[in-house]
Amino acid sequence: MTRYSVLDLVPVREGGTLTEAFEASAALAQTAERLGCTRFWVAEHHAMEGIAGGATSVVLAHIGNATSTIRIGSGGIMLPNHTPFQIAEQFGTLDALFPGRIDLGLGRAPGAGPELQRALRKNLHQASEYFPQDVVELRALITGDVDLPIKATPGLGSKIDLWMLGSSLFGAQLAAKLGMPYAFAAHFAPDHLDAALETYRHQFQPSQALAKPYVAVAMNVFAAKTAEEAETMASSQQQAFVALRTGTPGKLKPPVEGYAQSLPAPHRAMLDHLGQAAAVGAPDQVRDQIDAFAARTRADEIILCGSTFDPQDRIRSLEQTMHALTRSEPSDAIKGAGTASIPA
Repeated sequence: MTRYSVLDLVPVREGGTLTEAFEASAALAQTAERLGCTRFWVAEHHAMEGIAGGATSVVLAHIGNATSTIRIGSGGIMLPNHTPFQIAEQFGTLDALFPGRIDLGLGRAPGAGPELQRALRKNLHQASEYFPQDVVELRALITGDVDLPIKATPGLGSKIDLWMLGSSLFGAQLAAKLGMPYAFAAHFAPDHLDAALETYRHQFQPSQALAKPYVAVAMNVFAAKTAEEAETMASSQQQAFVALRTGTPGKLKPPVEGYAQSLPAPHRAMLDHLGQAAAVGAPDQVRDQIDAFAARTRADEIILCGSTFDPQDRIRSLEQTMHALTRSEPSDAIKGAGTASIPA
């Protein structure tokens, strides 16, 4: 049975504040918990005025306090930005605060230009070369499976689920070698999806944490009463994608009716390309698109993404999506495996 989870970028909208963004994320997490979603992840991005998840572990503490059962975690922490010891302490603290609910998704992409590298006091491109070793060290700091000269407190002995995130064959190969669950970021980089999942499953080596491959795939999802409403709602994120790819990122903009059709051909082609991992439409349409995507990828879990200008639209979209997927009535309180971990 396919599980469903949520990835949130903690978007900051035009005319909005950081406080409002954090409140909206907490409300979305509460909705995901009520609807039976398995986990709620926050992504690490820096120096982007439209995304407020840079201090990811702090945001997760806020989300944890607003919820009670759903797993919470990073989707993901970009490990080259940090030291393994710091992340072990931060997520060890989260595990002590919210026992049995913490996921630590790890990514390799530094995602930073020279200015951010200087601000972080890191050579991020060099640090990314040590990513595999840093993942092993971080796991050892948490599990104690390797005797290290220093112990992370909090950290050592924490019951954290470690994940590998990726959008290429590199992450798939490393996740397989280390016996970790693997989440593919198809929502913004669908090119290598099928090859990466095949590589991961074929090369997977069982570990103490995971006996067989476990795959999650992220896709953008916008559900509304009509397909036209859903397409308009999705236009805020489409504008954000175009702005990012053209070097002009900013706060999340209001929706624009017919936005995609107004773009020049290269930009429309980019959005069509991202549409490979998207479901946009009325609830039944979204359900069918998600079901087809799940069948194509054979994913154990689908991670639902998609920022909206009005936070209530995101909540309504998630409600309609989950009701359609579970074939329940909108008034039902769906009971799900909110505290479920990855099956061993």
